[in-house]
Amino acid sequence: MTLGTYDYMLKPLEEDLLFKTIEDAIREKNLLNSEFDSAHRATLNGLKYKEVFQNIITHDEKMINIFHLTEKFAQTDNSILIWGESGSGKELIAEAIHKISNRNDKKFVAVNAGTFAQELFSSEFFGHEKGAFTGASKDKTGFLEEANGGTLFLDEIGELSLPIQVKLLRVLQEDEFYRLGSTKNIKVDVRIIAATNKNLYEEIQKGNFRKDLFFRLNINSLSLPPLRERKGDVELLANHFLKMFNEKYKKNVGKISDEVFKFLAAYTFPGNVRELMNIINSAIIIETSNELRKKSLPNYFLDSSKSIYRYDEDIVPCSLLEVEKEQIKKVLNFTNKNRTKAAGIFGISRVNLIAKIKKYNIEDL
Repeated sequence: MTLGTYDYMLKPLEEDLLFKTIEDAIREKNLLNSEFDSAHRATLNGLKYKEVFQNIITHDEKMINIFHLTEKFAQTDNSILIWGESGSGKELIAEAIHKISNRNDKKFVAVNAGTFAQELFSSEFFGHEKGAFTGASKDKTGFLEEANGGTLFLDEIGELSLPIQVKLLRVLQEDEFYRLGSTKNIKVDVRIIAATNKNLYEEIQKGNFRKDLFFRLNINSLSLPPLRERKGDVELLANHFLKMFNEKYKKNVGKISDEVFKFLAAYTFPGNVRELMNIINSAIIIETSNELRKKSLPNYFLDSSKSIYRYDEDIVPCSLLEVEKEQIKKVLNFTNKNRTKAAGIFGISRVNLIAKIKKYNIEDL
């Protein structure tokens, strides 16, 4: 018996075909998550603790390899050093390590060493006793005590002064420290995860970082690629942030225009994922249509991207470092040399921006 185009219904069920048919039907009713969510879920296959990586949106092979290394390193109690540019996701990886580890029922304390003046860091890090210095009106628990039993994440470790590096080394060697103004040692059980956007090998040669501390921290090492090296992730992340800020601001911007994607693809993102998030955040607030258009993008971003995207025979190709330098100069001009605002636009710390300004010798801008 034949039922024309429906004769397949008489055949044994093929599970793959059935699931595909159901999935297609659900997609047509807009009941499936967006394409970028599906792509992200697919990249997590093969991971034992895939749930801890849900907030790191990627389908880049280098990042997935890092996830696998993260799972292995997390199950020891070694110190870990995470290398990567600001905004590349170092804290998210540190959080994943904590969640996988046997310390996951204790606190995860994240500290950005670059945000503290050096004279205040000792007090914040180690705590102090009442009367230890002018203004110390009561005892203070430091980051180390807060993280006892758990994990302490130290971002921008390369910004620590040499005297504080010595104290941190003692903690790693002896599992103890002193509060400021106290002679009583405090025992502590903390796993240290450090991160840096600096080349610590160079900092050691310059005398800015202790070699013995480096080897204590760098028992296991992870190196995160910048966003410009993560193939396909710019579009994936842009769509993710579009969805996120639609929900936050109760907007209905359904998609990102092809023209915007061309500009995003041409940009090098010195602020990495955080900068991309800030760009979409800014644009979606301004956008009035159901499509994210070029005219809603920040001016500094459009100016920088145009100079890279537009190409003719009269333009001499330049390195990524030269492009980054020009972008920093444009943003500083855009903010009237306000370094705090410029750092916010890039999604990096003010300390990191100042380091880049010095690196490119544009301090007199």
